[in-house]
Amino acid sequence: MFDNKMFFSDFWEWFIIVPTVGGILMLFALIIWMSLGIKRPQKGEDVKTMGHVWDGDLEEFNNPLPMWWLNMFYITLFFGIIYLILFPGLGSFKGYLGWTEVKQYEQEVDAANTRFGPLYEQFKTQPIPELIANKDALQIGQRLFITYCTACHGSDAGGGPGFPNLRDTDWLWGGTPEAIQATITNGRQAMMPDAKTNGLNEQDIKNVVQYVRSLSGLPHNADVATEGKKKFDTICMACHGMEGKGTQAMGAPNLTDNVWLYGRDEQTIEETVRYGRRGKMPAQLDFLGEAKVHLLATYIYSLSNTPSK
Repeated sequence: MFDNKMFFSDFWEWFIIVPTVGGILMLFALIIWMSLGIKRPQKGEDVKTMGHVWDGDLEEFNNPLPMWWLNMFYITLFFGIIYLILFPGLGSFKGYLGWTEVKQYEQEVDAANTRFGPLYEQFKTQPIPELIANKDALQIGQRLFITYCTACHGSDAGGGPGFPNLRDTDWLWGGTPEAIQATITNGRQAMMPDAKTNGLNEQDIKNVVQYVRSLSGLPHNADVATEGKKKFDTICMACHGMEGKGTQAMGAPNLTDNVWLYGRDEQTIEETVRYGRRGKMPAQLDFLGEAKVHLLATYIYSLSNTPSK
């Protein structure tokens, strides 16, 4: 049974509290100690020097700090004390105001939704094939894409190894407006089993790789590919089909074209067969909401489709 006390204890709380409070008290003591015994010169009284002279004219005088400057130290310390009372900063103490980063974030999101929500909602009920002709909707969808999608798919939506190109007409899960919106809404989880799960040994892997390369016209060893076809027809065809053209309902890619999600060189294909793949597209509905998902799907659909007139 997992015991939180193995990792969390009161020690760490006091590890924060003691240095913080102790540091403030020590600073108070230091300022008071440095101020004791200091005699401020009266009007017309000469100030003694410390005996340090530079360039013959520049001397260091024994002047105490100006009161306004000294008071700034006290104001800073009192500000720190008030802050630690109102806001979290002492271990698990949440502060009198109960402020948290999550609460602050939620407040800012609510404020943004109140301000910009109607801007997104006005397009929510319009069909995507019609909406791609609306320049305002596409501009909003593009900004959403740049904000949330470029990290994986690139700023030009051209994708990269493991992340599909959204500008072509090759779609693992379907390129209809409904399919694209469903992908963004619910996410996708692809699963290519590894060789061990499929019962393939090292020679089987090499055979299958040669056969897969032959399907798209890549250079291959015909004799080895013939042996690979036997394993393909027994194991791989369940997802990729007898002709290797894939199955959209399962997210199984077409192996007969020149579109390769992870790369089509021999080494990469061998890695795919040997280790499998676990591509995942996170669900965005809870994060973005229906209206933003609709606009985002509109923009992505527009990348490979001509607006209807």
